[in-house]
Amino acid sequence: MVDEIKGIKDEVRKYFKDLQFIYLATCEGDQPRVRPVTLVCLDERFWILTGTDNAKTQQIQKNPKIEFCLSLEKKERRGYVRAGGLAKIIQDKDIKLSISKRCDFFSRYWESPDDPNYTLIELQLVEIEYLRPDDITVRKLKL
Repeated sequence: MVDEIKGIKDEVRKYFKDLQFIYLATCEGDQPRVRPVTLVCLDERFWILTGTDNAKTQQIQKNPKIEFCLSLEKKERRGYVRAGGLAKIIQDKDIKLSISKRCDFFSRYWESPDDPNYTLIELQLVEIEYLRPDDITVRKLKL
């Protein structure tokens, strides 16, 4: 069982590239809000770069619970990786600098890592739901 879980985790990890589009859900009161965002995956950690005044930033400040979905496709079949956990707004200047240097799109939106409109959010995942594109069995894992 342990080997099977490790194998599934390794399989899921392979789907994450440095940058990919996902659908991120946050909460606004009792209403979920979903939007496409770029997920940055570096050193097996997950990051979102966004504007300080952006709705998702405000929502995360009030309720850090998040979920995201990465769509998978293999030939004509579809699957997904859903992950849930908590979002944490990062204030550490060294981390913000490091992530900004590794994102080719950074300069399109912000002047520097000190730009007050640049907010870095780390997604701390606690669970994953995985459906292979060629399967009908959903696998759920606690991290």
